Amino acid sequence: MIELLVGPRPLSIEDVVALAEGRARVAVDPEPGYQVFLAAGAEQLARRLAAGEVVYGVTTGFGDSCVTSVPAEYVAQMPVNLMRFHGCGTGRIFDEVEAAAIVAVRLAALARGWSGVRPVVLARLCALLERRVLPCIPAEGSVGASGDLTPLSYVVATLVGERECLVAGAVVPAGEALAAAGIEPLVLAPKESLALMNGTSVMVGLGCLAYARALRLARQCAALTAMASDVLGGNPGHFDDRIFAAKPHPGQRACARWIREDIEAVRGAPPSRIQDRYSVRCAPHVIGVLLDALPWIRETLEIETNGANDNPLIDPETGEVLHGGNFYGGHACFALDALKTAVANLADLVDRQIAQVCNPDMSNGLPANLVGRTGSDRAAHHGFKAMQISSSALAAEALKLTMPASVFSRSTECHNQDKVSMGTIAARDCLRILELTETVAAIATLALCQAVDLRRAVNCHRRSLAMHAAVRAVVPMVDADRRQDHDIAAVLAMHRDGALPIGEVDWR
Repeated sequence: MIELLVGPRPLSIEDVVALAEGRARVAVDPEPGYQVFLAAGAEQLARRLAAGEVVYGVTTGFGDSCVTSVPAEYVAQMPVNLMRFHGCGTGRIFDEVEAAAIVAVRLAALARGWSGVRPVVLARLCALLERRVLPCIPAEGSVGASGDLTPLSYVVATLVGERECLVAGAVVPAGEALAAAGIEPLVLAPKESLALMNGTSVMVGLGCLAYARALRLARQCAALTAMASDVLGGNPGHFDDRIFAAKPHPGQRACARWIREDIEAVRGAPPSRIQDRYSVRCAPHVIGVLLDALPWIRETLEIETNGANDNPLIDPETGEVLHGGNFYGGHACFALDALKTAVANLADLVDRQIAQVCNPDMSNGLPANLVGRTGSDRAAHHGFKAMQISSSALAAEALKLTMPASVFSRSTECHNQDKVSMGTIAARDCLRILELTETVAAIATLALCQAVDLRRAVNCHRRSLAMHAAVRAVVPMVDADRRQDHDIAAVLAMHRDGALPIGEVDWR
């Protein structure tokens, strides 16, 4: 298992995903100098409060209520009250991987040392990840500034032993789960609830998971394009590196290389057309947009993961209280709006490839709808006709969800939060588009394996043969009409488990 330390060293997207999936352990960096630095913020804040200074969210109300002074005898109630009144999330509950990603990203942000929290807070977040005691976080209710207040309140609730959490797939009262795991409930100090809640960690945690899924999906779509080129009798010259060197977008060029290597770039039988239709010929230009967007999306998400993104910040050296807006999720929202659009275009691309192999006017001799029946009752069977309909429905839904979330900013909370990012909605849209597109790709995988069968693997190359062998070990050829929903689920599970031989994913 990977061992990770949070502190001076930033977490990468891969680190977040490993923690989310339970493949890594995490602890706070024990280096003495860092420990002193980490403790300084809370100590500086305590000194400021002892001197009677006004600090937002500690000696004042929250949000538009910042003009309301809170008497000293009630300051201790503020952190718990903030968590409790934000207990109004709705919608589905994020699964354990999603919840762990959110906790990991919040941990990384607080580890910067600018949030005024005690080291024990970070230690308790590490314990939640280590023992997989994960908050039940409703997906809906965040406008993405002031950060992800409502969903992150469920992280605070787990730390103090309120509401519910997930343990080994079961929903358990948080107090019981903490006791069973040997984790002491946290007694919140001033500002600690605000520091935990007032940040971008939900949208960014989900974004890290989306990034990893998008990269794998890009490689799968390149593999499917190679299969489509094989079974359609495509022209391998479309992927000649000279074409892509002439307009050298790095991701586009890498995608062409993937396909070129997958089809072994050998000229066998003459191509059926001098120029293939765009969904094959231009596949590197479509998939390449996603690949070329990923580096700056990574940069944005990793800055957000490791940045101090709550308010106010406490300068650990001087103790100065800095009131600002780092909780605003605009950068993450823009990145995830872009990511979801690039992914949805893959759904559209692969759906068009399915249409080609199912249409005898386009498929260079494949039977209509890839019907595999050969007996006298062949006319009574319809092969992949409904599978194409399902693919079209999924692709249409993915495309519909690409409307940028950021342009739907609403003024809320008494017009204090009068411009908000909607970044968490973008993240949720992105995950849904990934789910839809992965399912379109699963249908395409089944259709193209059926086409390999119907071609008897003639003029099929290494990627087609490897994919066909892997799928046929789980799902048989469709030689008579039958339900195929279980087939789709099986291939989708193979993709998500890394069991499909799609080829090397790292392209840089």
